Amino acid sequence: MTSTFISAVTITSALGAGVTGGVYFAFSAIVMPALRTLPVTDAITAMQRINNSAVRLPFMTVFFAGAAASAAVVVSETATGGAALENPTRMVGAALALASFGITVARNVPLNNALARVAPDSLESAAQWTAFERRWSTANLLRGSTAVAATILLADPLSRAS
Repeated sequence: MTSTFISAVTITSALGAGVTGGVYFAFSAIVMPALRTLPVTDAITAMQRINNSAVRLPFMTVFFAGAAASAAVVVSETATGGAALENPTRMVGAALALASFGITVARNVPLNNALARVAPDSLESAAQWTAFERRWSTANLLRGSTAVAATILLADPLSRAS
């Protein structure tokens, strides 16, 4: 694999992890605290709308392209062998980016799908929101932290190349 290819997929992986990590951080720092101040029916309705808006081309492109680039980094680092052993930050960064993607797919998306089925004005909605918010926020913090760590590790070999 050429160094140009490895640099390109590393940059794409770092950008994907950085952008998604920024979105996840914004949720932890701004969106979820704001939703906690709303009445439950409004919080559920707002989160349902946010989740619908997230599944659109701009975010999905970054989300899936970043994951694909991370997988390409792992494959290229594995194929070249020695490079990953000498400086494992690129491989570890890509693995963390894939872990963030995996947390989203395995944890946050199913929680979002479950919330989509909640009637905001139902008798059970307060308990459902409380359970959702706690589990979703924990997973979000984990995927966000993992994405930020991935970005840092993926940027390291790029900074050394210049």
